[in-house]
Formats: sequence, C-alpha cells, structure tokens
Amino acid sequence: MEDIEICHCNGIMKSEIVKAIKEKGLKTLEEVQDATEAGTVCGGCVDDIEEILKEVNG
Repeated sequence: MEDIEICHCNGIMKSEIVKAIKEKGLKTLEEVQDATEAGTVCGGCVDDIEEILKEVNG
C-alpha cells in the first residue's frame, strides 16, 4: 500500500488512519475524526476517509 498524506491540515497519513480503523474497530467518519483528528479542520479529505473506511471494513 502506498502511504499518502490524506489530511493535509493535520499532516495525517493513510497508514495512520488504516491503523486506527483496524486497532480501534472504527466504523464511521466521526469515529475516525475523533481517533485521528483527520478531516476535522477543512473537511477536504472527508471523502478520502470514507473511501479508506470502505477499503478496510469492506
């Protein structure tokens, strides 16, 4: 998996989001935002986060 920066505002990488989803069993955008702070500033990466949730959780 290529590691890319998903949340530019907070400098959060895809690997960090995937790890949080897997370790904490996150299911929703809100849970990912609470756990990682990704998508909490401008919201520009919200679609990307939802896509990662689908990838990880199927």
